[in-house]
Amino acid sequence: MQLKLHTLPLLLLVSSAVSAQIEPIRYGDFESWGTRHIKESGLIGGAEKTIYVIGPKCNYTTEELAPYDYKANTQWTSSNVYANVIGIVKASCSVTPEKRDGGGTCCRMDTKLDGVKVLGMVSVHVLISGSIFTGQTIEPIKGSKDPYCNLDFGIPFTRKPKALVLDYKCKISQRNSVEKWPGVGHKCIKNIQDKAEFWIYLQKRWEDADGNIHALRIGTAREQLDHDVPDWQNGHRVEIHYGDITKTPYYKDFMALNGPYRALNSKGEVTPIIEEGWGDANDTPTHVIVMLTAGNQGAFIGTLGNTLWIDNVKWDF
Repeated sequence: MQLKLHTLPLLLLVSSAVSAQIEPIRYGDFESWGTRHIKESGLIGGAEKTIYVIGPKCNYTTEELAPYDYKANTQWTSSNVYANVIGIVKASCSVTPEKRDGGGTCCRMDTKLDGVKVLGMVSVHVLISGSIFTGQTIEPIKGSKDPYCNLDFGIPFTRKPKALVLDYKCKISQRNSVEKWPGVGHKCIKNIQDKAEFWIYLQKRWEDADGNIHALRIGTAREQLDHDVPDWQNGHRVEIHYGDITKTPYYKDFMALNGPYRALNSKGEVTPIIEEGWGDANDTPTHVIVMLTAGNQGAFIGTLGNTLWIDNVKWDF
């Protein structure tokens, strides 16, 4: 793997003992992307859209509109979407590669409004916060009623890192309101700021006889960005805290158990992950969810223009 030019001075200064503790996450240097060219349905204009996948390099046109096999190719999925709703094909791209000053490529995530007109008359608009996370999207997306029903959050992981280390910069709106664009209709919600966010959840999961997925939260890290950071912050650490953190100064309400995340069970069904409680700090996780996002308000809600750039994602053990 070719090293980025701007990382070489740092690597030369780090001792071999320390560098051995830092482990790059696969494709977390964002030097390898798959490019997919998807022709949308004629009912919504028939444009050819390009969407990107963080993973093995490829460049193809989806003439047969084949779903991408995320699980077989990469640890990462994103808010980029290939949808087929009652036969209408649509593509959306909010995560893209971008050249970085000094060499190399980073990952750019934008909060944007994506819309179409069906037969030139009915307007449908959805707000998308650019996001990447460990897991897979089960394609194609078949509707917007349940935005999480095609998302399988997390990958198998049994280690206990001290921190996630990454480079980042961001552009964050100071508006004290957010917008909701769920498809049809629009709503403004006041007294909320949309923030970029990093979070890492280490879980110990198990499945019951009915296919329900349960978990204990073994490790937690969550950091929100509420202002512009125009210059690259290289080697930024997101520290991971283990066990029940609710009585510690670190804990915030947004770190609580049971978010909207789902997982694929052994029956092939996407089901909610039920966090039953906080696990023992000495216990071993089975899965990790890493989420890096330009907006923290959930599906279809956010502030247009928020942007997050990420590069060189690694574990510190």
